[in-house]
Amino acid sequence: MPAERRQRPVVVAVDGPAGSGKGTLARRIAQHLGYAHLDTGLLYRAVGVALLRAGKGLADEDAAAAAARALSADLLEDAALRTDEAADAASRVAAMPAVRAALMAFQRGFASAPPGDRPGAVLDGRDIGTVICPDADHKIFVDAAPQVRAERRVKELRERGVEAIYARVLQDMKERDTRDRSRRVAPLAPADDAYVLDTTSLDADAAFVAALEFITSRNQSDA
Repeated sequence: MPAERRQRPVVVAVDGPAGSGKGTLARRIAQHLGYAHLDTGLLYRAVGVALLRAGKGLADEDAAAAAARALSADLLEDAALRTDEAADAASRVAAMPAVRAALMAFQRGFASAPPGDRPGAVLDGRDIGTVICPDADHKIFVDAAPQVRAERRVKELRERGVEAIYARVLQDMKERDTRDRSRRVAPLAPADDAYVLDTTSLDADAAFVAALEFITSRNQSDA
């Protein structure tokens, strides 16, 4: 890797839709490489939950932007961010330009100066490789068939003791996909130079191996 690139933290961008496995993959990559990890989706969930708790409508962009500007890292530990209600709220506020602008500095700051003085950062979300960190050293776009993603989500919810109906989860996921892929600002799409990893027929271990091989091959080619 050229000297000028070694002087800054290595950045790995992992993007993809809900249920694709990108979160699990990003955490494993970060742990394996000793990098810091940020689930950027939690930022938008935190904004959505803040609006709901304040009794604000999810279409109130001014209130959403204010909540985004007031966001602090400790709020990302809130268990309420893991609910389906938070996920739906996140998808809605994520389409707001003012919210995205307010959270961009937080994400870029994490990438340029990873907590704990780590040598790199792994950020997972929906626009990391295209908007937040377009110069990321490694870009991975994780995807899977909607039916498979819905099955994974149902399994996850039931393991947490939450009642889940497959048909409803699938419909909600398709609606969220449509919002995320068609929004005017930072739509969900792989970067032109991203490695597209289809996990439809892969388990978490196989996806991790494939992603690590991609990163390793990139490092060797840049050496």
